[in-house]
Amino acid sequence: MTPLRVLVLCTGNSARSQMAEALFGSLGAGVVYAESAGSRPAARVNPFAIEALAHSGIAWPANPPRGIDAVEGKPWDVVLTVCDNAKEACPIFPGATITAHWGMPDPAEVVGTEGAKREAFDDALRLLRRRIEMMLALPLARLDRSALQTRLREIGSTGRER
Repeated sequence: MTPLRVLVLCTGNSARSQMAEALFGSLGAGVVYAESAGSRPAARVNPFAIEALAHSGIAWPANPPRGIDAVEGKPWDVVLTVCDNAKEACPIFPGATITAHWGMPDPAEVVGTEGAKREAFDDALRLLRRRIEMMLALPLARLDRSALQTRLREIGSTGRER
């Protein structure tokens, strides 16, 4: 089976989308190929995102944040948005692209102590891991486009009740 090509979009491409890309690379190697981008890329990856990944055993050199224009010409099977702003700014990707929104709070917006910020990033990473594991547990090769889109959208509602 050819790996499913997944694009993860966020606003700054500095936290949630970078963590999702790293998780897909770690958990879905050979099954999923993922990249990430942002509608308004930040200057750098948030150090708390890199730290959260490292504490979970995922070494992530953190690709520099990049804009949607850097990935628009590539063929994507799935486009996931992980923040509401990116969902609204998400361009139309031609082809048989499946879209799903996996919105979640932005850990970079947490104010307070470093401990509170670390906890927010750890929570975001746990939620992303849970959703990605649910996706990888699906019979990806056997689901048609419509069924996969439905399942991915259902996964996007997982954890929002927190």
